[in-house]
Amino acid sequence: MTATPRWPGSPTRRTVLRTGSAAALAVAGGAAAGCAAGAADGVAADGTVTIQVWHGQTDSALKVIKNLVAEFHRTHSDIRVDLGGGVLADTMLQKVTAALASGAYPDVAFIFGSDLASVARSPQAVDLTSYVRDRTTPWAAYWPSARQAVTINGKVRALPAVVDCLAMVCNKTLFAEAGIDLPEPGWSWDDFTDVARRLTDAGKGRFGTGWPGTGDEDTVWRLWPMIWGLGGEVIAEDGKHIGFAEEGVRALEVVQGLVRDKSVYIDPKPGSEQMYKVFLAGRMAMVPTGPWQLPDITQAKVDYHVVPLPTFDGKPVTISGPDTWTVFDNGEARARAARTFVSWLTDPAQDSRWDVEAGSLPLSRGSEDSPAWREHTDRTPGLAVWTDALPSARVRPVHPAYPSISQALGEATVSVLLGRSSPQAAIRACADDANATLLIPR
Repeated sequence: MTATPRWPGSPTRRTVLRTGSAAALAVAGGAAAGCAAGAADGVAADGTVTIQVWHGQTDSALKVIKNLVAEFHRTHSDIRVDLGGGVLADTMLQKVTAALASGAYPDVAFIFGSDLASVARSPQAVDLTSYVRDRTTPWAAYWPSARQAVTINGKVRALPAVVDCLAMVCNKTLFAEAGIDLPEPGWSWDDFTDVARRLTDAGKGRFGTGWPGTGDEDTVWRLWPMIWGLGGEVIAEDGKHIGFAEEGVRALEVVQGLVRDKSVYIDPKPGSEQMYKVFLAGRMAMVPTGPWQLPDITQAKVDYHVVPLPTFDGKPVTISGPDTWTVFDNGEARARAARTFVSWLTDPAQDSRWDVEAGSLPLSRGSEDSPAWREHTDRTPGLAVWTDALPSARVRPVHPAYPSISQALGEATVSVLLGRSSPQAAIRACADDANATLLIPR
């Protein structure tokens, strides 16, 4: 949603959550209860309710949300939305944690999906379960991944704000120059590594593909579709162990193959910006990414082709990481107004406008079927590949231990990317760290 390159849950601009933040949120909720509402209930003498929204957006997405808020004001004269928080999505978790501790927190915040489990532990995070069951929102029409990403232990703890997913973008010019056919749906990970090797040309500084090498969520995010495709899970059914002890090895063997062939550009900086620059400069043949990258690809005049991710068994699998609008309790009047605003914002009429103008994917079937989105898809080559993947896209578990699991797998992946460890040894080390985290009572 922002102009910054991002994924679902935007790992490209995500800081990995440390367990201390979760504990701080749990404590902060108790300290804050009753403070914010008592200080200022947000209700004017004429009954108008003012809510504060920490939107987290910059550039084009900020412009869109400002325009949407202006429209909301025209149709909801009894609610005023204050967008003055100015908190960027990258630092939202830390800002919200501090705000809850101080007792002066917003009514709505844009929370990354993988951070929701920790934020929702605060008593001040509003439970929206009964609200969505009253059909006040298009809950049933949201993609399954969007619903799963905001549901914790059967309770709806936020509304989805953004969905997107991964596909492979190919430079058609480089494929043509090498005389290699463009990949088609159903291609395999072995096909991928073979093509990456054949399209690599050290003399021209050209790489077959790229991979983030910082060990953060951006690094890890691309592995989950491979692990899921092999039958693995992030967390085993018993909840005490990782669910990819074997599947993680096979996934990292793919990464190891890229390293062995010297066909992968390893981006040493957070955000994947260097990797994308290499692709945009015509020196990388394939990059797994999302639709947020299309404006830059188009501007760079790259002749591109979009294809679903490779598979191990021919069955497509991709990852979606919905981000969320999380509502906080500053008294019933403000909470009610906040619920009204976020449900209005995610309605297909507004969501489709957000998607087209801010560069996201539709939250629901209704948004996908809107004329605005259909027109946008018709004039944007390859966009339908991502949209078509949404009904079956999977999400990372909304679990307080996920950030620690991600950190362990990120370190394992980097160790393989840099040739410091074998896939087997890397996953053993990952399992030791992640399993220890899963045993911590929560």
